Amino acid sequence: MPVGSPYRRLSRRIRALPGLLSRAPWWVLLVVGVVTTALGVLLAVRPLSSLTVLGVYIGLSCVVSGLGDLVTRRHAAGWRPLVSGAGWVLTGVAVLVWLGRSLELLGPSVAVLLIASGAVRLLDLRRGPTADRALSGVFGLSEIAFGLAARWWLDATLLVVAFLFGVRTAAFGLSLLWRGVGLARRTPSGARRPSRGAALRWTAAGVVLLVASTTLAVSHQFRQGVPVLDGFYDAPDAVPDEPGQLLRVEPYSGDLPPGLVAHRILYTTTADDGVPALASGVVAVPAEPTGRPVPLIAWAHGTVGVARACAPSLGRDAISTEGMPAMDALARNGWGMVATDYTGQGTEGDFPYLIGQGEGRSVLDAVRAAHQVPDLDLSPQTVIWGHSQGGHAALWAGQLAPTYAPDVAVVGTAALSAASDPLSLAQVVTAHPGALGASLGISFVVAAYSRWYPDISLDDVTPAARTLVREAAARCTSEPGSLVTVLTGVAVSADTPILRSDPTTGAIGRRLRENVALGPWTAPLFLAQGGVDEVISPRLQDDYVSRLCAAGHPLRYTRYADRSHMGVLEPDSPLNADLEQWTGDRLAGLPQGNTCG
Repeated sequence: MPVGSPYRRLSRRIRALPGLLSRAPWWVLLVVGVVTTALGVLLAVRPLSSLTVLGVYIGLSCVVSGLGDLVTRRHAAGWRPLVSGAGWVLTGVAVLVWLGRSLELLGPSVAVLLIASGAVRLLDLRRGPTADRALSGVFGLSEIAFGLAARWWLDATLLVVAFLFGVRTAAFGLSLLWRGVGLARRTPSGARRPSRGAALRWTAAGVVLLVASTTLAVSHQFRQGVPVLDGFYDAPDAVPDEPGQLLRVEPYSGDLPPGLVAHRILYTTTADDGVPALASGVVAVPAEPTGRPVPLIAWAHGTVGVARACAPSLGRDAISTEGMPAMDALARNGWGMVATDYTGQGTEGDFPYLIGQGEGRSVLDAVRAAHQVPDLDLSPQTVIWGHSQGGHAALWAGQLAPTYAPDVAVVGTAALSAASDPLSLAQVVTAHPGALGASLGISFVVAAYSRWYPDISLDDVTPAARTLVREAAARCTSEPGSLVTVLTGVAVSADTPILRSDPTTGAIGRRLRENVALGPWTAPLFLAQGGVDEVISPRLQDDYVSRLCAAGHPLRYTRYADRSHMGVLEPDSPLNADLEQWTGDRLAGLPQGNTCG
């Protein structure tokens, strides 16, 4: 077939081993067969290693193929063998030298090749019998569908390629063993293997098309859940340098707790390096007048991703009873709430994931901006709440308030299931890479830190894992597609680490250590922790609290037995009543007891 010939020639170039072993003696086949089978089984369950070996294999195959051309040049006339041989040798060397980059291009290359192959099949429908053309059309459509899905889900595509390479390697090893012991079936000369006819081909075509259509439909459905930015988040023509300035406000129509009305806000803040930045958020107040100024709760949300489209204010749950504590207490007590998206979510800029200065400033400037919303009568008293990543942000906001925003009267800081010590958290993740969501956390940290800090880059990521990290950092945890990220993370957890070196050492370790909030806090501090938290280890929180107590920081620390990471926020959690009482006491100016010692 005209189209198949170039494919076959290319296949021979990038698969040197079958040609080298085509005339090998039986004992060589046995030895290579055992080694190749074992290697294939190992690679099938270790996708990152599989991708690395695949890159090395392709590079070496190109070099061997080119050397073969150069060796045979003495038996051939003309310059073509010389040019061809040198070209393939250089191609192989380039693949080996730029192995990381070639693996990053592997996913897009697979997608392009599938789409191109399917298009060629469809264009070739003019020739051949009608039944063959119909079959070719079915396979062509299937290849295009798989190609589109591969382009949308590059990390999943790489894992499939890695798995198939391992399986194929094992199958090739078994075939060598079969040949080596002389047990391969042989068809007598001139005999034909019985044909199963067109029915088998049509069945195969139907199955392939069904799988391809289902894959494409599921991929499309997953992509439907991706948030879409609107013009509200665009920077205005004139942006003041002063942080905490309200730039834009409009009604927010999300699913609010009963008795509240809300507005979406755009305001100025300061990035970690001191550069002016923009942030967005939502401010909600009681719908009915309270007859007195409304105290503000500054909410710092937990991990939702690091991409711009992950801003909670884009959706309907920026201030909601879902995943937030004591929400029914707001209207009942006459409290308001301002919930920041932080910089880089909604607005342009870099998202400060577990970067304390950037998180804390976004929280405090949201309070400043909320006080400028027309027709709101807000009290200067502010209490900060945060959960998970937001607990880390709350700790930093409370710590920064006296120096960065002395005009914001913070009367208390509550950090719930907080990622209080990013360095210790990295140690736990490194020790348990298969933990659910571990790869997400690593990807988010590396993606964010590489944008904020000049001494950290994606070069710190294992070459085979860079596509996985980039794809994870481009998704939001609320998207259906984040399931792909979690599954890929579980798949690679038993393989080589995502990072080249231990994240608790070197530049990453140093930056993680910089982002541990150690105080002081001038307002009362409340830390809460679930006893069976699967994300933030209770032992990690215990150690952090002990460290603060040893340094002389008074605080209240409460553990909630049988409560998971999100379980502490559920409506029946005792934390809700405790948090409401603690907040009321702070606004009333009552002293807080100290659980240290």
